Amino acid sequence: MTSTLLTGIGSLVTNDPAHGGPLGLIEDAALVIEGERIAWIGPASAAPDADVRHDVGGRAVLPGFVDSHSHLVFAGDRTREFNARMSGRRYEAGGIRTTVAATRAASDAELEANLVRHLAEGLRQGTTTQETKSGYGLTVDDESRALALAARHTDEVTYLGAHIVAPEYADDPAAYVALVTGPMLDACAPHARWVDVFCEKGAFDGDQARAILTAGAARGLTPRVHANQLTYGPGVQLAVELGAASADHCTHLTGEDVAALAASDTVATLLPGAEFSTRAEWPDARRLLDAGATVALSTDCNPGSSYTSSMPFCLALAVRDMGMTPDEAVWSATAGGARALRRTDVGALTPGARADLQILDAPSHVHFAYRPGVPLVEEVWRSGVRVS
Repeated sequence: MTSTLLTGIGSLVTNDPAHGGPLGLIEDAALVIEGERIAWIGPASAAPDADVRHDVGGRAVLPGFVDSHSHLVFAGDRTREFNARMSGRRYEAGGIRTTVAATRAASDAELEANLVRHLAEGLRQGTTTQETKSGYGLTVDDESRALALAARHTDEVTYLGAHIVAPEYADDPAAYVALVTGPMLDACAPHARWVDVFCEKGAFDGDQARAILTAGAARGLTPRVHANQLTYGPGVQLAVELGAASADHCTHLTGEDVAALAASDTVATLLPGAEFSTRAEWPDARRLLDAGATVALSTDCNPGSSYTSSMPFCLALAVRDMGMTPDEAVWSATAGGARALRRTDVGALTPGARADLQILDAPSHVHFAYRPGVPLVEEVWRSGVRVS
């Protein structure tokens, strides 16, 4: 097994508090990769020998981003909707129907090519672990093919048949819930790890969301919830009650919601790209962090309300507009995302972890917020291999 020594690291983010603070920063550091895993980390002066030596020239090294919420299996374009919204029209969940029509009409090859393109975009910007969802087919065949395509390219696949009520069931949402919890779930469960629901006005209410999530859990899928994005609602409390891995969006929270998240293992995943793209109220990350909740940051990459695959962009937004420090934002975009996916092998650079890392053309992780919009990711390594 070939070993590689990365040396000349100006600042190494390990996310191991044993090295001090949540980020576990080591200055003038080195690390050794053996095969797909991290074998050693520490000061450069104590670095062991390795088969290959790679000097990063004083650059910062940190774990690859873990993007725990995206919607990448889709077709079509919603430029006109975005342009109209930026000109004064408010975002509502119904815009999803436009993408549903385009996705249903697309071939498997078209959908897969679009998926791969967006995964590659994220990878170039430091994302080494990517969750993605179905939700733009809303028929048994279209949802199952979306998940089968996604499962070819990522382990983190989420069944979101409950994105909105399918247009043909607009007058009978109960029948659609029966489809989502019955034949559609049967077809989709073999391809997915997670089950999700958009618990929101215009999508699914608390009772419908509970039925969908419990049906998915009975088939071995762990719940996640689109919760409290557009309005106050039952989504966060339902997520905590059902032991969901994450409650995502968390824009409109009561004090009881914050307390419930802080007292649970459910991660509050914040998606600032959605607020940027809809000119909506920003989630209050400071409130959640001060209460002791675990916070993740993700892109919510989708063609309607957050068409960005850039974790660095979302990190900068979180620092500028959501009350996070640069250290907190980096942790939430790496270790926080790993917790939202219940992963212990990614999101940190510690011995035994998967060797997923990014090397910046900068001396510190703080540059993500300090130099927003600048392409700072110099190299990306995944499973011990330089991939970008």
